[in-house]
Amino acid sequence: MLSHIGNTRSGCLILFRYLARELFSSIVAVTVVLLLILMSGRLIRQLAEAAAGQVSLEIVFFTLLLRLPSFLEMVLPLALFIAILLAYGRLYADSEMTVLTATGFSHGRLLSYTMIPAGLMMAIVASLSLFASPWGAQKMESLYQKQAQLTEFELLIPGRFQSMKGGSRITYAQSLSDDKTEMQRVFIADGNTLLMAGRGTQYVSEETGSRYLELHNGRRYDLSAGGVEMQTLEFERYGVKIADEPDERRKLRQEAIPTLALLERDDVKSQAQFQWRLSLIIMVPIVTLMALPLARVNPRQGRFARLFPAIILFMVYISLMIAMTGMIEKGRLDPLVGMWPLHACYALIALTLWWWPEIKRRHKVRQL
Repeated sequence: MLSHIGNTRSGCLILFRYLARELFSSIVAVTVVLLLILMSGRLIRQLAEAAAGQVSLEIVFFTLLLRLPSFLEMVLPLALFIAILLAYGRLYADSEMTVLTATGFSHGRLLSYTMIPAGLMMAIVASLSLFASPWGAQKMESLYQKQAQLTEFELLIPGRFQSMKGGSRITYAQSLSDDKTEMQRVFIADGNTLLMAGRGTQYVSEETGSRYLELHNGRRYDLSAGGVEMQTLEFERYGVKIADEPDERRKLRQEAIPTLALLERDDVKSQAQFQWRLSLIIMVPIVTLMALPLARVNPRQGRFARLFPAIILFMVYISLMIAMTGMIEKGRLDPLVGMWPLHACYALIALTLWWWPEIKRRHKVRQL
């Protein structure tokens, strides 16, 4: 099929278009599949949170769209890696690459052709990681802050006893204000504690993200477990913590910091976040170089011969990146060392895989 392509400029252009088309079609297909898997899992989790009253159903799909840049920054390097394995693996399996090699097409030229779409993918990941993903996290954080002000009040139906907090708390409000930020004639049963108040308001701590219910002009009744004694306390103002900020939203707050602002901070969490964003960009050329030799399969083996071990190698890479980011955040790893040894190690693995056939050939020559 490709035997007519030589070393002419037009032939090289035709070959580049052919390889790029094969590569990009595979990238699009793999990206769509991976996105559907990630977003469906995320959608199920958010629908469960909405059913539990933690978030409003109205914002579920909107937050999913805002999360799309952070999904893509993770998916695109893997999609590029798998696309190279599938597209070039097919060329090797169908002996098309053998024909190209016979016409003078070298592995070095294949690498240079592949680095062009890889460079484009690197630029896309950089724009997502450094700008689009923090912007989406900022919008999500703002949305969650507004949602936190209304969550339980929004779900309350005046004049009806309702179960909250997984059934451990029963809440009743005779009426709600029009903006649903204030309850009148409040009753709360939380375990062995009963609270009755004239009105209640809610606020969110800016420092911790925790939500509190502030009751005014009421009484607290404490029942002793297994007994009949009861303690009564009258209060003018009484605060009840409704919920702590979820770990995911605490992490979201860190992700929402703009990249330029991260450079101005010297705390370990900001440095870990900055290194994570850079690492997603750095890994693109590394996995590209690593995928090319792994795509070289024997026609008898088939195009999927090395797919599984290659994906395992990639998943170990991304898992170590996540683990080392957590170690930097917790102070267990010096930010100056950071994730750079990991990238250097995988770059060495990629170079070794690339030069391994030449190393084997020279070793055989020496034995002869």
